[in-house]
Amino acid sequence: MMVNALKSWIAKERVAPAAASGTAMSFLLFLRGLILVLLVFAISIYLLTGSLWSTFVQTVICGILIQIGYFFAVLLLVWRSGSKESKTPKSQIARDEPEGDQRPRHLGNKADHVPPRGGRSAG
Repeated sequence: MMVNALKSWIAKERVAPAAASGTAMSFLLFLRGLILVLLVFAISIYLLTGSLWSTFVQTVICGILIQIGYFFAVLLLVWRSGSKESKTPKSQIARDEPEGDQRPRHLGNKADHVPPRGGRSAG
């Protein structure tokens, strides 16, 4: 049951396009490529060493290194997209913010909305 849930999640998971450059890659495509690379790596290491234990250890290390590389590649893409989008000058941002003393028109003047003292109504 857990495997089916994981398969359906993997099938639906997509990475948003990084930019108009077309560098986006779906998670499913990455996972298939990762499994294929690790499978080829494991077969080649087994043929070279003849040891299942050595093949397992080296394949796990290879998988970890690929994951680290993928993490830093995504981090770099996010960093580049964030630096390109923030081109608004700080002076423009400061002008767009409302001043602290301004009140909305429907509230009127501060003197019009003073509550009665003591919590009792006048009258």
